[in-house]
Amino acid sequence: MAKFELKLPKMGESVAEATITNWVKNVGDTVEQDETIVEVATDKVDSEVPTEVAGKIVEILFQKDDVVQVGQTIAIIETEGSGTEVAATSTAEVTPTVVAEQAVAQAQQAVASPDFSESDKFFSPLVKSIAKEEGISVAELETINGTGKDGRVTKTDILEYVKNRGTKTTVAAAPQPQQPVAAKAAPVSVNGQDEIVEMDRMRKMIAHHMVQSIQTSAHVQSFIEVDVTNIVKWRTKVKDLFEKREGEKLTFTPIFMEAVAKALRDFPMMNISVDGDYIVKKKNVNLGMAAALPNGNLIVPVIKNADQLNLVGMAKAVNDLANRARNGKLKPDDTQGGTYTVTNVGTFGSVFGTPIINQPQVGILALGAIRKVPAVIETPDGDFIGICHKMFLSHSYDHRVVDGSLGGQFVQRVAQYLEAFDINRDV
Repeated sequence: MAKFELKLPKMGESVAEATITNWVKNVGDTVEQDETIVEVATDKVDSEVPTEVAGKIVEILFQKDDVVQVGQTIAIIETEGSGTEVAATSTAEVTPTVVAEQAVAQAQQAVASPDFSESDKFFSPLVKSIAKEEGISVAELETINGTGKDGRVTKTDILEYVKNRGTKTTVAAAPQPQQPVAAKAAPVSVNGQDEIVEMDRMRKMIAHHMVQSIQTSAHVQSFIEVDVTNIVKWRTKVKDLFEKREGEKLTFTPIFMEAVAKALRDFPMMNISVDGDYIVKKKNVNLGMAAALPNGNLIVPVIKNADQLNLVGMAKAVNDLANRARNGKLKPDDTQGGTYTVTNVGTFGSVFGTPIINQPQVGILALGAIRKVPAVIETPDGDFIGICHKMFLSHSYDHRVVDGSLGGQFVQRVAQYLEAFDINRDV
């Protein structure tokens, strides 16, 4: 028999950790190669981790809600055959010393597994991880004076606390078991008719991100009305041919994304992020595309290097991400690295909106519903009233680094690209 160490795989660019959300298999279960063994979650995307080998699970090293670093061993699988047949570890590698170290780690985890859901305060995954490793209870963690925004506990705060905590003579040498915490009472309906529903994990994260964005960025908006009559006529003319040739539907979204990508190249100071007192100018134009999920939640997959795509490539990218978002097939890397975001509020009939910036970006554009409206049409022979297709663009931007001049010029440039759309353009 050989033992294989199943490690948390790389979850995407810049993703260093993930949270265990559900063990599909348990100790003693037999698994086939490529069979899902555990479900994990990163910032917004839930992912499945398959096993690379067939065998029997003999040990699980992390529990539900634990935060795991990429590359850490999460389970041990016993396989048939000799150790040389297993790429990751051989029987010889699982020495008594290693087993002892794992036992100690598990013992420490057993006496220090705080339930952070009992706290009303926000603690980052890194701070939670350090607290678990150091055996710091929730009650104790809440006493730490945070130096972060809104008094939040930072990595430096908790490490400094651990350092001083270790020097106190009143602290016992061995970690003390956490005191039992009374069960958190569920909300009770006042009239016996209302239904109390706890937010799911994604909704909690969305709520946190939205509040954090408002607290971080000074939001201001600019609005502009756009005549998209030529775009509507052109799409009506070519959409059937496009679908027959490309096997893809041609929606309005890739046309709008193309214009936004061009405008970001014209105004690179909209394609930035803020890091303290520094501005980070992004080399790539990576467009986030806010998408509503069937369960009502929101996710923002990212079109990488959007300014380098032609309209066909943009349409394929938009359709691919939208389909995978609806079917829960997005990978963690699909939601990483966005530099600017577009959201289509017109999908639900809204004329315009005031979207919240997707941190750490500095701008987000809302696309309103396209409407037939009477409008003044200018011609060489004079003005007359006609029916046009119009929509509103709503631009929210971070007033810390984007003033009204830049924010207004940017959304105006997007409008100019849309209104100058060539109705005779080739597909």
